[in-house]
Amino acid sequence: MTLEETMRELERLGTEQTRKTYLRHGAPPPLSGVNFGPLTALKKRTGTDGALARALWASGHAEARLLATLVVDAPQMPWKELDAWAKGLDWHTLTDVFVTNVVLRSPHAAKALTWTQSKSEWVGRAGWQSLAALLTKTAVLADEDLLPWVKRIEQELPGAKNRVREAMNSALIALGATGGAVQTAALATAKRLGKVEVDHGDTACETPDATRYIQKIQARKEAKPQATKARVAKPAASKRTRPRA
Repeated sequence: MTLEETMRELERLGTEQTRKTYLRHGAPPPLSGVNFGPLTALKKRTGTDGALARALWASGHAEARLLATLVVDAPQMPWKELDAWAKGLDWHTLTDVFVTNVVLRSPHAAKALTWTQSKSEWVGRAGWQSLAALLTKTAVLADEDLLPWVKRIEQELPGAKNRVREAMNSALIALGATGGAVQTAALATAKRLGKVEVDHGDTACETPDATRYIQKIQARKEAKPQATKARVAKPAASKRTRPRA
């Protein structure tokens, strides 16, 4: 599909209800109001197409950019281009979709953590969301010392920008799921920070309580060995024999 054909299809697929929802969530115009289901279906029609993805991204159209993250050949993107896309992010949903669809599929995913040092709200969010995603969905950081990340969150979160705070909170929960000393440090940090306040605008979204989430993760991990022991110790049920007539 050409850019013109794709843009016409986005306009056709849009609904006013979805458009209003996107605007409430901070999507900048222009936008058509296309939900993620139709976007995914449209990606099946376009296939992976780097040239189309770049044209969609450059358009500045909200759903065109969401679609670009699906269409682009992420494993082939050079770091310079990945970094340029990050610097063009302009709302939280696009940022999160970019991390999931592009960063995690890139060979430069670990380098994306440098974005955590950015003063831009969206680039910074992309960095912290990348940390959370790498911890929960990959083994890229399996051999890394993660305690410095916990310390950074405690030091930097209170003064961070709104949507960066939300991403740092997600990263803290992800760190709390790693176990051992990092989990202990993450839980202690979550308790000291308290509930993280994030302005979600005119939506019903809520910020997860990191302390409660980490405690639940801890409880599940502690319960697993007990459940395993119980299954092993349980005697096999005796076979019933049918009474003879």
